Parts: sequence; C-alpha cells; structure tokens
Amino acid sequence: MLPVADLKASLAAVGYLADEALATALALGILLGRPVLLEGEAGVGKTEVAKALAEARGARLIRLQCYEGLDAGQALYEWNYQRQLLAIRAREGADPDAVEAAIFSEAYLLKRPLLEAITQAEPPVLLIDEIDRADEAFEAYLLEILADFQVTIPELGTIRATAIPLVILTSNGTRELSDALRRRCLYAHLDFPTAEREAAIVAARLPGIDAALVGQVARFVAALRAEDLEKTPGIAETLDWAAALAGLGVRDLAASPAVVLASLGCLLKTEADLGGATAEVVSRLVGKAA
Repeated sequence: MLPVADLKASLAAVGYLADEALATALALGILLGRPVLLEGEAGVGKTEVAKALAEARGARLIRLQCYEGLDAGQALYEWNYQRQLLAIRAREGADPDAVEAAIFSEAYLLKRPLLEAITQAEPPVLLIDEIDRADEAFEAYLLEILADFQVTIPELGTIRATAIPLVILTSNGTRELSDALRRRCLYAHLDFPTAEREAAIVAARLPGIDAALVGQVARFVAALRAEDLEKTPGIAETLDWAAALAGLGVRDLAASPAVVLASLGCLLKTEADLGGATAEVVSRLVGKAA
C-alpha cells in the first residue's frame, strides 16, 4: 500500500497540500484500483487534485470534460470518416472486403479520452471532470466502462485495458448522481480551505511572496467568502490575487487600500459582486485580515 504520508508528501512537492481525508481516499483508490469521486463547490481545487496526482506520479493526465449532451462517441472513439472516404476513392476497383478491412482498422480510429486512457502502456490518471453536467444516460454508460475497463468496437472487437487508469471524477453538485455511480467509487468531499491552510497553499505555489502578505490575503479571502456573493472566489482566484498584489508592490493590505480595491477583479467575477465591494466593505475586510 502507498502510505498516506508519502502520498501527501509527493503531492506537496508539486504544490498541492492535501488533507488527511483526501490523501487517504487517493491512496486507497491507488491500492484498490477504484475510481475516486470528489465533490465540492466550484473553486475548491477538485480538478487540481488530478493534475497534481499525475505530476506527482509521473503519469500522463487524460481529461474528459463533461457537458450536457455528451455521448459515447465523443467520449470513447469516432471513425475518421474523411480519411476513410479518401482511402475508398484511392482503392476504387479493389476487393470490397479488403477495402472494408483496411478502412475499419486502428489507423482510421480517433481515440477519445476513455479509449485513450485504457490503451496506455503505463497507468494514466483519467480525470472525468464535472460528471454532474453529463446526463444520466452517459453516466450509466460510463459505469460499464469503469466496471471492466474494456470497450467493444463492432468493427474491431473488444479492446481491454493494457493498464488500469487511476480515475478521478469531480462533481459540483449541479444534479444528484446515481447510487450506482457512488457505490462504484471511493469518495471525498472538498471544502474551501481554512485561512491558515490557504496561506500554506499560496506560500507553496508562490514561494517568492512575502509571508505577511500571504497571511493577510488568505484571511481577507476567507472573510470575503462569508459575504453574500453570487460567485464565491476559489483557490485559483486567491493565487491570482496574491500574485497580482505582489507584482504591484503591495506588502500590507491596510497600507494600499486603493490597490486592493482596484485589483478585486482578480477575485470577484460578476458585476453584482464587484459593485458590492465598496470602499467601506473592503476596509472592513482588510480590518479582519490584519
């Protein structure tokens, strides 16, 4: 078994600070060969888990971005029809069976993420991002793939996984996932980090920034998230804002109120949220961050 402490250390080495629950779920996913379902609000770092895990393990990251209307052809494979038509024209007059065998071969197959993931020589990390955006029919189809890690292509036969991928699924909770999918997966829920942990994340990802400023930024963002917002800023926004402040020469939020106010577009991404961040509100939040 991969020790949880070792996995946490390897993730930290690439800039991702996983807590005990997340690291344990990932370690068990590796040990048992089971998919890991990560749920939580947008911006808490779910997608980054897969990216960091792939980097830490020296594995290829293969990503399937889910959306409404996603079907098996877009996720699994398609035939390169244009190349097939050109090949047919080039073989006019040839034996029809030979032509069919030629054009329905792997040379004319366009591998999409699911098929790509099970045909790697070394186990990749397969990120199935925002599975809650796909419809229930695709979710059911996905269960079949994850159960056996094999697919059947009528023209080629059954293709079995050469190496079992480590599968990470993410969900923002826009719809309820099926019990069947949940039973198939290990589970971890990600929340926004505490101010102390977010400061550690910023320090790890942006090591050149003054430690005092990092602490103020993390406390300011934690206080901002408690406000009535349309879109709560995520960890990526915190990193952007910290980098922007450092680039603008800010060392203390209280000493640079105009810059703090002007740079809030790094954190707030709707007109209503940005309009509500008045000088008085920012001053109050800076006071909490001091």
